Amino acid sequence: MQKIDLNNKTILVTGSPGFIGANLVIRLLKEMHGGTVVSLDNMNDYYDPGLKEYRLGLVEKAAQNSQVRHIFHRGSIGDKALVDDLFDTYHFDVVVNLAAQAGVRYSIDHPDVYIESNIIGFYNILEACRHNPVEHLVYASSSSVYGGNTKVPFSTEDKVDNPVSLYAATKKSNELLAHAYSKLYNIPSTGLRFFTVYGPAGRPDMFYFSATNTLSKGGKIKIFNYGNCKRDFTYVDDIVEGVYRVMQGAPEKVTGADGLPVPPYAVYNIGGGNPENLLDYISTLQQELVRAGVLPADYDFEGHRELVGMQAGDVPVTYADSKALERDFGFTPQIGIRDGLRAFAEWYAEYYK
Repeated sequence: MQKIDLNNKTILVTGSPGFIGANLVIRLLKEMHGGTVVSLDNMNDYYDPGLKEYRLGLVEKAAQNSQVRHIFHRGSIGDKALVDDLFDTYHFDVVVNLAAQAGVRYSIDHPDVYIESNIIGFYNILEACRHNPVEHLVYASSSSVYGGNTKVPFSTEDKVDNPVSLYAATKKSNELLAHAYSKLYNIPSTGLRFFTVYGPAGRPDMFYFSATNTLSKGGKIKIFNYGNCKRDFTYVDDIVEGVYRVMQGAPEKVTGADGLPVPPYAVYNIGGGNPENLLDYISTLQQELVRAGVLPADYDFEGHRELVGMQAGDVPVTYADSKALERDFGFTPQIGIRDGLRAFAEWYAEYYK
């Protein structure tokens, strides 16, 4: 592994001020001593742009107390001319591609935006890294690549050739494209398969957030697969810790016996490693919403739940084997759902009061 000192580097984070992106940039602004962090996001309306503006405000506030210069560019990774111009201007040392059209269910009815962002956009990033060599390209993959796999926990050694959603197919495509570019152009790249990320100022389309919106208005939430789902919920700070560590360790460039590069390529899971039953997770969420004053103390939990069947593109269990991350970077996610959902509920009460 090639160690990278991030201090005084020029770093691109796409998908900031998205949920993970904003938290990562704030972490970099706190940790780095000098350098430049460039954020890129198109601020689209897939969900409330006001939430992205709020996160951008948090980033800009962190930048005021940082030794690091932060520059935000509004635009899409699907815009090749823009991406090329940014690489030509800043000569990035490290690139973290978090920009993507997210969501399994949305991909069923809106395929075009997934091709534009997740395929063409990622290709633009790879091409830019090819023509402007970087020390490390880190990119977001997803636990969704495991599709209908029944063997758990999911390991990066498992076969992942049977995606059950277009979103999953685009993320698997990212891994394949990155491998090809690593082999052909010796670009050190690391893919990270995130497992069900949650936390304050998260994505409103994620279940815990959308359920809170529904419950706070007195509505009834639908619980898929009759509650018989397990998810490896991973708090955003744990995700950011994993990304931050991985950024500092690039796959080493090695020449093979044939005289050609061995692809400097790696893929890791980042997940809690402790799958939670969906009903238990919801019960904890409701308790924390009561504690934070979002819901009244006498809230009728049972009266606001509806158990329904499985939805297309969903899978019953996600569960990460993150041993490789622990082995190579000394990190395992630490934050349990009680603490994580408490932080979310307290933020929600404050943000929407």
